[in-house]
Amino acid sequence: MGLFDALFRSSEILGIAEETLEFALESSEATHPNEYMGFLRGTEADRLDLDREGLVITDILVVPGTESNSVSATVKTNQIPNDVKALGSIHSHPNGVIRPSNADLDTFGRGSVHVIIGAPYRETDWKAFDSQGKPTQLNVIDVDLPETEDFFDFTQADIDEELRR
Repeated sequence: MGLFDALFRSSEILGIAEETLEFALESSEATHPNEYMGFLRGTEADRLDLDREGLVITDILVVPGTESNSVSATVKTNQIPNDVKALGSIHSHPNGVIRPSNADLDTFGRGSVHVIIGAPYRETDWKAFDSQGKPTQLNVIDVDLPETEDFFDFTQADIDEELRR
């Protein structure tokens, strides 16, 4: 997919891949009692063999240098990629409260869907919110995720060529 295609692709979010949600729940539990934080990335539905237009959340990007404790997670904004695949954010609330705090609302401007996972991190302990912090529907979709090598849009040959310039 070229940059032109990425900029003008369908922006409808169809849901989150079941495996991606499971990863987020497990990561949240592993990070407990600290918050877990990441950014949501999507894959075109047709690349997942779905007969619909739109995006499915398939990846969680954890930004290097993210610092967390039991009440917050702080991301170094200069480390966040300027990524046309970014759809929103995901983070945990170790206290189990599954609603956005004022600090959460301040970070909800980037992307259109934001997921909060609450302790004890079971498959029902999460909710999705829009950029204003209002609850929104996010379907869980059972799809086969792309191979991890497909996550990157470049190869070692591309890197070598760039270094020769």
